[in-house]
Amino acid sequence: MEFLIYLVLGGFAGTLAGLFGVGGGMIIVPVLVYSFSLQGMNPEVLTHMAVGTSLATIVFTSINAIRAHHKKGAVRWHLFVWLTVGIVLGTVLGALTAAQISGPLLQKIIGVFAICVAIQMGFKLQPKASLEEPGKPTLGLAGAGIGWASAIFGIGGGSLTVPFLVWRSVPMQQAVATSSACGLPIAVAGALSFIVTGWHETALPSWSLGYVYLPALIGIAATSMLFAGFGARLAHRLSQDLLKRLFALLLLCVGINFLV
Repeated sequence: MEFLIYLVLGGFAGTLAGLFGVGGGMIIVPVLVYSFSLQGMNPEVLTHMAVGTSLATIVFTSINAIRAHHKKGAVRWHLFVWLTVGIVLGTVLGALTAAQISGPLLQKIIGVFAICVAIQMGFKLQPKASLEEPGKPTLGLAGAGIGWASAIFGIGGGSLTVPFLVWRSVPMQQAVATSSACGLPIAVAGALSFIVTGWHETALPSWSLGYVYLPALIGIAATSMLFAGFGARLAHRLSQDLLKRLFALLLLCVGINFLV
């Protein structure tokens, strides 16, 4: 039954990754927290396990999303390269930061972030294109901040990368596509960092690789790779306003639940 949940979650997360460029982590982390809690995992490690496992699944989710966006010529690769320089450093620092935070406090931090993302999506608080496209130093600094936050929240960074790129005059579809590409270095660096930081943790369940829970990784990755391309194709066909508002409502409920 648990593995079936992971399969369904993977399909949903993969679709979100391609559709919104959010990597699916905003859904994966809360569902894994609930699932791991029902499995009786230690409260001190289950949130870290959810974040680390989410980042590991995004490795697979992002690959298909990148391929689908690249075929449409929407990825701005020169922006991706310099964002990635900062992302790798920031993601490692973010994983080290998360390792110092207790499980219950980390849940509350993720809850606050989910509410902020819900408000941003629900009210379409997207910054207007007001500055020219960023140079290499700006991209590196922005990537570091995005990577740091993404590692703490277990996300692919889309909720941060897309607004930043739009603000710096990158068209929306290209911003989403480039954000999807940036999810890969975030996920790889984050997953490896959570494996290392959790390696000697004594409270981990069986079938864990550091803070990555392998059964959940396998189940989610199996279906997320199939559905990421589907979501990316939908992103080029559908009006997303209603979908974003529904997703925002879901995130709002998740965030409030984590805080109470």
